[in-house]
Amino acid sequence: MSRIGKKPVELPSGVTATVSGQTVEVKGPKGVRSFTATDDVTVAMEDNVVRVTPRGNSKRSRQQWGMARTQIANCVTGVTQGFKKELEINGVGYRAQMQGKVLKLSLGLSHDVNFEVPSDVTVTAPKPTEIVVEGIDQQVVGEVAANIRAWRKPEPYKGKGIKYKDEYIFRKEGKKK
Repeated sequence: MSRIGKKPVELPSGVTATVSGQTVEVKGPKGVRSFTATDDVTVAMEDNVVRVTPRGNSKRSRQQWGMARTQIANCVTGVTQGFKKELEINGVGYRAQMQGKVLKLSLGLSHDVNFEVPSDVTVTAPKPTEIVVEGIDQQVVGEVAANIRAWRKPEPYKGKGIKYKDEYIFRKEGKKK
């Protein structure tokens, strides 16, 4: 039995969900998200609660059970609270600023990096050394944050680069005489 899959997904006030076949569409104050489950699980809506049950007892249906429930729960979280990733920039002269829909990064390269922000996320730079990525889709928010971080990953000697706010950089000791 899946511990995660057994729990029903409760819909908070202001959120509506419609189930048509294997597709669940969730509408909330921040927008609309949808998820299409595989044929290995059954999705049912009953009095403000979405339940996911496996079809059969195969390994694949049990795997999809917990995953489908989590994806639906993430849709509900996305349309109510949204998802957020915070990045920090460390390094002399490293900074970021928004210019319209373009994030301009100065990362010690011979040129400035112009990062085009996708339409379904919002990127802000409250300080020159901070970047905040927000959106209703957890996967897209994480991917955009990872793409920004990939321009200058933190290095282990001085910690220079772009890192997640809660990330720990394992530091190495430099050369000794």
